[in-house]
Amino acid sequence: MHRISRPRPDDAAAIHELVAAYDTAVVGAPDLTLDDVADELAAPGFDHDKDGWLAYGEDGRLDGWARTLAVGDSDLVEAEVVVRPGAEGPAGDLWGRVLRRARELGAERGHDGVTVHIDVYATDDAKRAMAAEHGFEPGTSFHRMRIDHHGAALPPEPPAGVTVDSGDDEDVRREGYRVHQEGFADHFGFVPTTYEQWHARRQAMSKNDWSQLTLARIDGRPAGVIIGNDQFADDEKCGYVAALAVLPDFRGRGLGRFLLRHAFAADAARGRRGTILHVDSANATPAVGLYESAGMRRVLSIDVWQRRV
Repeated sequence: MHRISRPRPDDAAAIHELVAAYDTAVVGAPDLTLDDVADELAAPGFDHDKDGWLAYGEDGRLDGWARTLAVGDSDLVEAEVVVRPGAEGPAGDLWGRVLRRARELGAERGHDGVTVHIDVYATDDAKRAMAAEHGFEPGTSFHRMRIDHHGAALPPEPPAGVTVDSGDDEDVRREGYRVHQEGFADHFGFVPTTYEQWHARRQAMSKNDWSQLTLARIDGRPAGVIIGNDQFADDEKCGYVAALAVLPDFRGRGLGRFLLRHAFAADAARGRRGTILHVDSANATPAVGLYESAGMRRVLSIDVWQRRV
């Protein structure tokens, strides 16, 4: 039997130990930091008393962790269920709690149903089977890609008519938000948000750095944006590209490649060993080919499983 309780900010260390043990068993090493867990617990919209569960074994050890997070006011709910390897007792209970809470979140937002997304490492056969048992189906796969840096790199020359500005400026952030929203409109799992929601979610991240948002304009018109942060700085000593978007009217001009190489050079200048990003294998644009041609390689695959409830 397991005792279920609600998470609090000071549970971050115990959750991190659990998730690190799971990651190590599945992919060979921890895949998150203590700060990442603290950010999950502090995410805007996460209600500690309704959206998270901790499962303790009879010996007092934390054996299970689960959470839900509604994406704005949409009918999409992000979920996570992690069970310590060898301690399968709480798994079914936690999956059931996640699905029940997802239904509640949909009702609270006026939706007849919700789509629940949960990430599963492609190599985790046990969790894939558990997801299928609870009615989930594969939605898409994301590749984690990486390029290694060897010393400083010269920033790329911008294409003709291209100028760049940093997200240190509030007006630049707002324009970057608009480019991001339009550029990602056709991507898997994208949910439109207000600027306030978009800004708050990033601002709440301990690894956020607005100076790593770069807006590109072509002849003065916003055309593309790249958004980086320090999510992989502590554990991988790498920079991270959280989003790269080019507006449809400006695609095919080399702007995406320029912004990518701009981020590579900036990460190298910060002393980063490399740059990491995630890309949907079914991306609406030929992004995987772009990243591979820029020297990036695939290092990990994560499947997104989904269920309508």
